[in-house]
Amino acid sequence: MCFVCFVGKKKFNDQPFPYRTEIELEISTLTNLGVGLGRVPRPAARGQMTEDGGRDEAGLPRPSSAERSDGGWVVMVPFTLPGEKVRARVYRNHKNYSEADLLGVLTPSPHRIDPKCPLFGRCGGCQYQHLTYAEQLKWKRQQVEELLKYMAGVEFPVAPVIGSPREFGYRSKITPHFQAGRAGRHDEPPAIGSSGGFALPPIGFLKQGSRFEIVDVPQCPIATPEINALLPEVRAKTQARIAAGEYKRDATLLLRHAQEGVITDYDAVIHEVVAVAGLGEAGLPGSATPATKPLRLHFLARDFFQNNPFILPAFTGYVRAQATDSGAKFLVDAYCGSGLFALSCAPVFERVAGVELSATSVKFATENATANGIVNATFRAADAAQIFAGLEFPPADTAVVIDPPRRGCDEAFLQQLFTFGPRAVVYVSCDPATQMRDLKGFLTAGYRLTAVQPFDLFPQTRHLECVITLQR
Repeated sequence: MCFVCFVGKKKFNDQPFPYRTEIELEISTLTNLGVGLGRVPRPAARGQMTEDGGRDEAGLPRPSSAERSDGGWVVMVPFTLPGEKVRARVYRNHKNYSEADLLGVLTPSPHRIDPKCPLFGRCGGCQYQHLTYAEQLKWKRQQVEELLKYMAGVEFPVAPVIGSPREFGYRSKITPHFQAGRAGRHDEPPAIGSSGGFALPPIGFLKQGSRFEIVDVPQCPIATPEINALLPEVRAKTQARIAAGEYKRDATLLLRHAQEGVITDYDAVIHEVVAVAGLGEAGLPGSATPATKPLRLHFLARDFFQNNPFILPAFTGYVRAQATDSGAKFLVDAYCGSGLFALSCAPVFERVAGVELSATSVKFATENATANGIVNATFRAADAAQIFAGLEFPPADTAVVIDPPRRGCDEAFLQQLFTFGPRAVVYVSCDPATQMRDLKGFLTAGYRLTAVQPFDLFPQTRHLECVITLQR
């Protein structure tokens, strides 16, 4: 049974295109998933003649004049670029669009370049290695503008994306996966070698377009050179353990580049140093001689931390500037983690409070404040239903920084935030789509949008961070 044709034993939907139909189309834009989008005339239902009559060379009915004038049927083709004419093969039909594999680029974009990684197009980790970096930034900005317009109903100028100092070799954490249950299967050739006829499963990342199949990744160009230097050793040791039967379940490895070097132990305590730019000699913003001060943090290797350390000085400096420009005297970091934003902002506020659901993270944040000599920042673990309970800061003089998970803020948190009613909110998000969804709630609650600034923490991929500033 073909897995692509049948998912959960559901028959392939052959409307409007039969499975593996080959088509030619021009790509008009990129989606926020990094996929090329084009339109083609929608074929009439199979077995039916159209009002124009006749059939094409494949024996399918030609589309009617009405179908040709409605804008066409949307087809998504990954690894294509706007302006390109391509040939593609349909593998899935949805209610409003089809998905197709790229067979060939007939007319390439002037912005197309050769990808650096030989696995690009198979590995699902990167979407843009075939696009110049300047154009990546251009399209990411446009995608934020479109999300603002169509999801939040707002037309607002989006600042040019602030690019990463490194286009490759920037990622300080990777988590390769493998499926231990695949070991020992002999119905397909081994992907990464074998031991005594014992097939070893691939160790890497999900294949493009798949939720289950893994592509073997011996090197990752977007990871730091230090991670890539250790990766062969980690892979060899893992393969030996797989061959010895030590893994009973699928597993995920960790390689995290920190001050100690590359760490593979999830429970290790690691250290990071972030250069906090834009503070004067006296620790005050706007002085004649801006200085850079190192912020030293420690936390568990498994904990969340931004994975592009090279852009963090500009990133944290912008968040701090947006919070202080509001005129607030106090700051609340509502998803504080180990204290990155709270502690980088502390020197320019009278008092700072960090709030976090994880007691372990609060412990590290408190220790980090002490280690950096910061005495005006406190941290507490709060129940999700009482994030702002007991907070003594006057709302009219308080700014709030929020950096929620990819899914965005839940309704209960937003209602607590709106009830507290801070002077300003600086909303940091790794998913602008959920951020724009939440923006509608802020606008309804009486906040106005004052700035939208994307940061490219993830070159070569569709992902980006976006910071929006709201004032009451």
